[in-house]
Amino acid sequence: MYQLFCDSNCELWHTEAKELGLNVIRMPYVLDGEEYYYDLGEKTDFKHFYDRMRAGAVPTTSAINEQNYIDYFEPVLKEGKDIYYITFSHKLSATFESMDRAIAALKEKYPDREIRTFDTKSISLGAGFQVRLAAKKYNAGATMDELDAYLTEIREHTVVYFVVDDLVYLKRGGRISSLTAAFGSLLGIKPMISVMPDGSLQSVGKVRGAKRVFSEFVRIMREHNCNVKDYNIEVLQADCPETGDMFVETLKQEFGGDIKVDYQVVGPVIAAHCGPGTLGLIFYGDK
Repeated sequence: MYQLFCDSNCELWHTEAKELGLNVIRMPYVLDGEEYYYDLGEKTDFKHFYDRMRAGAVPTTSAINEQNYIDYFEPVLKEGKDIYYITFSHKLSATFESMDRAIAALKEKYPDREIRTFDTKSISLGAGFQVRLAAKKYNAGATMDELDAYLTEIREHTVVYFVVDDLVYLKRGGRISSLTAAFGSLLGIKPMISVMPDGSLQSVGKVRGAKRVFSEFVRIMREHNCNVKDYNIEVLQADCPETGDMFVETLKQEFGGDIKVDYQVVGPVIAAHCGPGTLGLIFYGDK
């Protein structure tokens, strides 16, 4: 018997995470000198967070330490259960060095227990998309090996794109080069970013204006043979609900009003790196 874990960087909503029976590792961020742990929106004051960002506050993120992981994992191991942890991309954080040390220490202490991890090689609802599907398999009785095989297939078809409103946040976090940021800022051009197969982020194009973003997203979905029949489309907005609403309507016009769209706000940890005004798209398609 095993317990299923994920972290708050998967950005599933807290009610869904509870319904799916997920153990959620909360990732930290600091705003105005105070540390918070993202709770998947349960008590998060999104308005305060984004208002502070727009006023010039600089939120930061950090890796949780080895003891944090032990505190999450050990109670489950003490109960005689194994652990399967679905993570966000290992390419995007140093936190997994702490995770590896914690797992090594726990395996030594609990040699009969298994702790298995799966790297979604994605972020935000790109990871959450995989977590949700895996949790349904888990609740239907899937073994760890079956979950490995299923997630490997889903990961190969998880397509993630997003456009940011201001390049300064990606530049500050080292996600794009200073030259790219300066070029985009001068011309009013925003980069389109995609999650690569190895889990890293890469600028894959530049767009100007919301309507151009919508049409480019739709083109990308068709190019990747987006499966809207069997899977949800994930849409994320970072304090730009009007843009998000218009994009969801565009998707329904293009792909039919009966498509399933999971539409959510970007949480503080991810927003610290992409900034307000970000619009994200995740779907099942051919990479």
